Amino acid sequence: MTTSGSLTLGQFHLSDSTDSPSDATRVEPATKKPIRVLIAADTFAPDVNGAARFAERLAAGLVSRGHEVQIMAPAPSRKHGTWTEIHEGQPMVVHRLKSWRWYPHDWLRFALPWLIHAESRRILDTFKPDVVHFQSHINVGRGVTIEAAKRGIRIIGTNHFMPENMLEFTLLPKWLHEGMIRGAWKAARRTFGRAEAVTTPTVRAAEFLERYTGLEGVLAISCGIDAHNYAPSFEPRTENRILFVGRVTGEKQIDVLLHAVTLLSPDLNVKVEIVGGGDQKRNLEHLAQTLGIRNRVTFAGYVTDEELRAAYTRTTVFAMPSIAELQSIATMEAMASGLPVVAANAMALPHLVHDGQNGYLFEPGSAKDMAARLIQVLTASPDELIALKRESLKLIGAHDINRTLNTFECLYRGEPVVDTVTSEAAAHSPE
Repeated sequence: MTTSGSLTLGQFHLSDSTDSPSDATRVEPATKKPIRVLIAADTFAPDVNGAARFAERLAAGLVSRGHEVQIMAPAPSRKHGTWTEIHEGQPMVVHRLKSWRWYPHDWLRFALPWLIHAESRRILDTFKPDVVHFQSHINVGRGVTIEAAKRGIRIIGTNHFMPENMLEFTLLPKWLHEGMIRGAWKAARRTFGRAEAVTTPTVRAAEFLERYTGLEGVLAISCGIDAHNYAPSFEPRTENRILFVGRVTGEKQIDVLLHAVTLLSPDLNVKVEIVGGGDQKRNLEHLAQTLGIRNRVTFAGYVTDEELRAAYTRTTVFAMPSIAELQSIATMEAMASGLPVVAANAMALPHLVHDGQNGYLFEPGSAKDMAARLIQVLTASPDELIALKRESLKLIGAHDINRTLNTFECLYRGEPVVDTVTSEAAAHSPE
């Protein structure tokens, strides 16, 4: 797949471009008319996951630039309706759809398809958006794109979803899993096929989506991050801390991290902090107890943004053993905090972690290999550690949130998108 090019909307055509990265990071001209954007999502704040965080930051960033943004998402509780909410310091109208809890999952709520269609008609006819940007092909995305297509409204789609991530919450027997995955990808093709442009956070994720749906010209656009919100520390560490941030679920493979910790020398006196909630928390607490490391592992659960930034700042190395990351906003936050990263060599993580530069990659699922990479960081000299930290800060610059906002503004207006992946990031991408 081409990683640098321009998109002709409606045709999914990518062509090479020699424009400089500065063209893609230009400041939005004040003379352009504000855009009316409806962001439709199956998960949105206060949900804590990468897709919800991206949608929230995108919406807030667009509002801060003067655009009119409304959100359509399932209600996080029984209370539903339309009201103004404050997200990332920005006010926006949010349509909270009547929803039901999916009990196999620790937080997931869903809206019924026929109610989504009715709400989509109401919202589209009253708000009259210039563009609908949906964040997944599941319930909300499917319903709103059908209604938007009937009205000739521009549709942009972003995929954050891998069917494999939901298997453990479906309650289906294993012999039905393969059929469920095939069905999910077919549904994705139908819904994303209505969009004039389809995006996903990384080149690897774009290639993955194209392979399993048959779509062409999927754009790799980083979720983006405001690095100014984080506080890198170059002070000497007084203790060795390993941090994981994310959903505490099976595909994150936190058990691999715990097993890796048992292979570290006691002289390192390592402490582990796991931030986030999920259905595997009790199992992992029991595993830590069984492994004899429970007194060294803190399960912090959900924390505030301020507490999260403090956790990054006091950490020595960030660990991401997950095998199903389409980008990993948590890893990006760690890099913006100046942390070296030890991550599984899987999916999109190699796009963020450049082996030997800002951290190390390990064989997915191998506690032994992960432990070896953690030791490389934990025993690094002060100069070596500073070099790793500086490289994380350098690499995260390619994911500046303003670049992401500029790119989506172009897509919303039907303008060509140039160089959605920086030449530096593309040069380090794995084959």
